[in-house]
Amino acid sequence: MSIKIDRIGSNLVKEISYILATEIKDSDIKFVTITDCKVTNDLSFAKVYYTVLDRSRQKETDKALKNASGYIRHLLHDRVDIRHIPELTFVFDESIEYGKKIEDIIEEIHEEK
Repeated sequence: MSIKIDRIGSNLVKEISYILATEIKDSDIKFVTITDCKVTNDLSFAKVYYTVLDRSRQKETDKALKNASGYIRHLLHDRVDIRHIPELTFVFDESIEYGKKIEDIIEEIHEEK
């Protein structure tokens, strides 16, 4: 990827995090953390990766984020300096749980020695 695409992705992470913390009033979205954003080369689509504090509320959060994506995109238009704001797709980020699982396995191996 180019530096420009990476910069736009990191800017989207920052701005979406700020919007979710301050602008969105939905209680299902309150404890969402944006972890990454992958933007396509033509800047038409963006996958926004997120995690939630309470894993049991993931389905409600996913539905609420999909419903709010148009509004978030509208707010991004004034904050991000690109001609066309990409279509946002929210994806639950499982890499943190996967990393914790690997960490637990390594810890278990060290305890056996």
